[in-house]
Amino acid sequence: MTAKALEGIRVLDMTHVQSGPSATQLLAWLGADVVKLEAPSGDITRGQLRDLPDVDSLYFTMLNCNKRSITLNTKTERGKEILTELIRRSDVMVENFGPGAVDRMGFTWDRIKEINPRIVYASIKGFGEGPYTAFKAYEVVAQAMGGSMSTTGFEDGPPLATGAQIGDSGTGVHAVAGILAALFQREHTGRGQRVNVAMQHAVLNLCRVKLRDQQRLTRGPLAEYPNEDFGDEVPRSGNASGGGQPGWAVKCAPGGPNDYVYVIVQPVGWRPLSGLIGRPELADDPEWATPQARLPKLNKMFQLIEEWSSTLPKWEVLERLNAHNIPCGPILSTKEIIEDASLAANEMVVTVPHPERGEFVTVGSPLKLSDSPVRVTSSPLLGEHNEEVYVGELGLGDEELRLLKSNGVI
Repeated sequence: MTAKALEGIRVLDMTHVQSGPSATQLLAWLGADVVKLEAPSGDITRGQLRDLPDVDSLYFTMLNCNKRSITLNTKTERGKEILTELIRRSDVMVENFGPGAVDRMGFTWDRIKEINPRIVYASIKGFGEGPYTAFKAYEVVAQAMGGSMSTTGFEDGPPLATGAQIGDSGTGVHAVAGILAALFQREHTGRGQRVNVAMQHAVLNLCRVKLRDQQRLTRGPLAEYPNEDFGDEVPRSGNASGGGQPGWAVKCAPGGPNDYVYVIVQPVGWRPLSGLIGRPELADDPEWATPQARLPKLNKMFQLIEEWSSTLPKWEVLERLNAHNIPCGPILSTKEIIEDASLAANEMVVTVPHPERGEFVTVGSPLKLSDSPVRVTSSPLLGEHNEEVYVGELGLGDEELRLLKSNGVI
């Protein structure tokens, strides 16, 4: 078999919860040897949101596949000595503790690069330097402060969080990009470097188009938005795309919570669409025929489309729209997604054996490399690889391993 893309790269994973583990799981899927270092009590998510008693939760298993697990109490002197050796043998170190936590352990960036000048040291924090640095950050806090919540929801309703984990897993993807770039640069410089990624910054990067619209707003109302009134901030606009091609989620039969199809009306699609909805005369009506004519009445346009779509099941609406090459997509529920045969065929919904749970379903790797295919394997049990790493790789003796355990070091 061909070597994986990151084969030979050793990652010391000192992350927990979601933002960090999502990043290191991607690195593991790309072939890196990811060793998850946990306190003897384990990553807190092992016990959070459990659906089965006394086994690792889905929250943990779905973010820590393809990794090895070791335990270490880094507050002890022997623990610090072992951590030093782990840093010395690693290519990448990743952490997402609160600001300054690793420094307080005695491992500042200066100390880390003294131990291993080639290491890439990545940190995920809530915020960059400034007034927010010490704030605690969670997924929705990052959404709130990165521009997502103020622009998500309906005009007459409160700011809303998105179900997509753009604050945590979105930041993890950004961290992976930084780590890979640093590893590539190391090939030229021979030295590692510091990689810092803030959750607020990552969310803002994903909200870039809203900053585009904030600047456009200074020159007048945003015609692509269905809103009637504009202040000095980009408004919430429901399901409107706000882009060059207007879109909306229209109701379908029988009217369930996810019986909707999202429809985008391109200029070329208006004629076939007007025929489908039983209003072929609108294709040539000067009041409707051009995008410029339709922009002031987007709400009315989608109301006409919904009068047609609400009489049909969403899969039939999808079939009819796609027959005319009209961009659209059904709103898929989580149940529909987990049962979707095409997602399973693409290894995006995968079933993974687990030594205690039996098996669980998780999301596979979205990165499809022709020479580095991914086989998703189970998350590790707590400390499952202590002997393998400490004895087999660091060269500690069996007796010392026993003492480390009895003394609470591992």
